[in-house]
Order: sequence, then structure tokens, then C-alpha cells
Amino acid sequence: MSSRIADEVVGGTGATVVLDGCGLMVADVVRLAESAAKPVPAADGMKRVETSWNAAREIASWGRVYGRSTGVGANRNESVPTEAASDHGLRLLRSHAGSIGAELPARQVRAMLAVRANQLLAGGAGARPTVVTALCDALEVGAYPKVNEFGSVGTGDIAALAQMGLALAGEHPWQGAGHAPGPQPLDNNDALALISSNALTLGQSALAVHELRGLIEATQVVAALSLMATDGSYEAYALPVHEARRHAGSYAVAERMRLLLGAPDRPTPPLGRIQDPYGFRCVPQIHGPAHDAADALDDILVVEINAAAENPLISADDMAAYHHGGFYLAQLALSLDHFRLAVSQVARLSTSRLSTLNEPGFTRLRPFLADGEPASSGVMILEYAAGAALGDLRAFSAPASLGHAVLSRGVEEQASFASLAARQTLRACEAFRLVVGCELVAAVRALRQRDMRLDPGLPVGRAFELADSALEVDLADRPLTDDVTVAAGLLDRFSELWLSLGSGGGAAFDGRGMVRR
Repeated sequence: MSSRIADEVVGGTGATVVLDGCGLMVADVVRLAESAAKPVPAADGMKRVETSWNAAREIASWGRVYGRSTGVGANRNESVPTEAASDHGLRLLRSHAGSIGAELPARQVRAMLAVRANQLLAGGAGARPTVVTALCDALEVGAYPKVNEFGSVGTGDIAALAQMGLALAGEHPWQGAGHAPGPQPLDNNDALALISSNALTLGQSALAVHELRGLIEATQVVAALSLMATDGSYEAYALPVHEARRHAGSYAVAERMRLLLGAPDRPTPPLGRIQDPYGFRCVPQIHGPAHDAADALDDILVVEINAAAENPLISADDMAAYHHGGFYLAQLALSLDHFRLAVSQVARLSTSRLSTLNEPGFTRLRPFLADGEPASSGVMILEYAAGAALGDLRAFSAPASLGHAVLSRGVEEQASFASLAARQTLRACEAFRLVVGCELVAAVRALRQRDMRLDPGLPVGRAFELADSALEVDLADRPLTDDVTVAAGLLDRFSELWLSLGSGGGAAFDGRGMVRR
């Protein structure tokens, strides 16, 4: 079942996302995190929550159930006396609400709330139904608990979620413009059920892949502008080339490049140089894997944000509590690591094109696209700035899944570090955006200096019009900080343009797609 977005406008703020525990998508999490939609718990999902809650309480009343009638971690063999059961849940939340570091921004915490509410609706946690409605109420009014950055190693975001749990119980601060939900009567049957999840890591991952996917799309538009500025060849995107070696992502990227540029499926080789630098020639081979990696990550996230992965899993049908390791996020950690490595390749190719734009042999302009003053530096500094941002991106691309931890007196002897992978992927967004912003500034300057007007009927022409109207025209040596900031901000618009091309069966274009003034 796919997530359903209601058509009606609610409270003037946008659509609603129906949470049903089985059909939430990454884009839905982003909308809820950014207050672009309001959550509505589905009736069938709420029925599953109630059934699971009743089953969990009955099972815990006559059996040993981890975290309900026992302690947790190395305390798993210690029973909770019946007379202490009502306080056990709050003590568990208080002891585990120990996240440290900087406070997380609202959108990350809201993404966590959205994911956790939806997971509970899958019906495997055994948490009380009012917890779900409280989380949805908080999302609707804009309230979110204070949550700190560090506390997870990829085997459950228990510290962050314990902070959320204490906020629901009325013992931890809420933030935001809206009124916090009223205190919930959480007990031993609710606490572990609530915090046994990786909802923060999943929410952060959803935000990161959504933003970076859009930036990768925008980078392809910027690459098309740079290609036009350097009289590049369309041959690298020719249909026969990609029919002969048909990787899905590379094939799609080549098709989009032809649509962006107005290139035919079988372009004629241009006069002049035999072949282009890798920055142009290898766009399909480098952007394609990044798209493939984003698709693979998205698929994993859809499974996880709709999963009943709590330990123990409450099965009302079997009247059993299954203890397991489903909280361990190996698939997500590895996919996030793979994705960041693919993204860093795309950014590195952007710096290659930036270097090409500074070369008179490719642009037939002055070195560094400088003005007519002797020894002017033009956009020389952009190579250094982009290289510095790329350095950060490279550092963020280090595989988090190589991490290792032995915790809780040795009974938890492995960790996925998916939480670190998610944070690194989020941090990669800004560095990537700045790298490509540097290329865009140089590409627009080169096109202006060559007195070229791209055909406004083509997507690459519309992209140039957008950037040409937004970026400063002064060619004199001056600080370019603001130019890059503006260019980086334009990338979201470029992603929208890229998406407007659709996929498959696009119109065929002839010619170079540009005219001389």
C-alpha cells in the first residue's frame, strides 16, 4: 500500500499524510519534517496498535519479556517485581534519556516523530495507542521535544527516543510554536516499546537522501551549462554508447543529458578536439551510480520506516514476544556509506569541470575567466574554495560502518554505526551544494563572456536564464562569496527543472541548442 496524500487543504498549511504503518515514503517524511503536511493516523493502523498493546500487557503478566518484566542490556536477567512494574517504565526513560552534544534542529526531530508514529502503527511494539495520537498531535501543531545529537551507535536511537518519551510523560521540555501534548501515563509496558527504534537515524537519512538526490539532479543541469560554455561534445551521451553498456543509472543520465541539451540520440561529432575531458565525457558513468545508490537507499528506508522492528516484537496472532536483532541497521549503514562515496565522485567531477572552465584552450577566453585588466585573477579562487568544500565532503564519506563497539558489559558486542552514517550524510549536503555552486558561477560567467544565448526553448536555456537573472554580472576582480551563495541556492530550482523532463520518450532535438547574438 502506498502512502496516501489527501487532496484537501487542512488548516491552510497543505495536504495531510495518512500514516498507516505500511506505506510511508521518504518524501512523506520530508513533508512532515518541514511542516508541509499534517499526519493522520489510519483507523486500521490504530486498531493494530490497540491489539498489540493489549497482547503485550497480557504476555508480560505471565511471561518474562525483555524490558517489561525484566531489565535491559546486561540487566536482562533481572526481574522487575510486580510492585515496581508501574515505575519501571519511567525509570527506564529517565536513565536512558542521556543524549549529549548540540540540540538537533526542528526538522530532524520532527522527522523522528513522524517515523516513530508510523512504525508504531505497524503493530509490533505493544505501546499504548494514545502515544501515537500524541506524536501526531505534536507534529500537527509544531511542537517537538529537545533532543541532543549523540547517543546512538546504530543499534537503536534509545537515548534520543527516551528524551521524546520523557517529553510525552511531561518530564522533558518541548519546543516549537505549538502546544505540547498532554502528559501520557507511560509505564513498564510503554517505555521500551517506545524507544526500541532507530527513528532518528531513519528520519535524518530520509532528509539527507532527499536533499542530495535533488542536488545530484541539479548538478547534471550545471554540467550541461558547462558543456555549452566549452563547446563540448554530445557524443558521450549518444544512445548507442549506452545501449552497448546498459547500466540503469548511466543510461538514464545520458538520456536526461540529451533532453537538457536538445541533442539527438546519435549526435554528429563536433569539429575541433577529438574528445572531451572526463568532467564531461564521464557524466553518465559517475552520476549514474549516484542515482542508483540513491534508489537503493530509498528502498531500504521505505522498508525501515514502515517496519515493526521493535525488540521484542509483539505478535498478537501468536500471543508471543519474539526477542531478536531486527533493530540492527546493517543494511542502512552500508547503503548510506555507499551513497556518500557515490556523491563524492559526483562532486569531484564538478571540480574537474571548474578547472576546464578556467582553461583558455577550452573556453577561448582569458585564464580564470578574468576581465581585461592585466593579470586579473577572475574566478581563480573558486577552485580553491571548491577544493576545500570537497575536502570536507571526502572526510564525511569515510565509511561509518567500519566502526565497532562492545557495550553493556559485553552483551551487545557489535554496532552498525548507521547513526553516524546518517549524520555524515546530512553534513555532506552543504559541502556538496557549495562545490557545485562554484561551478555554476564559472559556467554562467563563461557563457556571458562568450556572448552566447542558449535557446530558451531548451531546458539548458531555461536554466541559463534563471542563473543569468540571479547572478552578479560584474567581471571585475571582487569577492565571490555572495555569488556562490546565490548559485548554491539556485540548485533547488535546477532540480525542479531536471524533474520536469520526466523519463523516457522525450522529444528529440537537433542542433547545438544555442544561437549567437
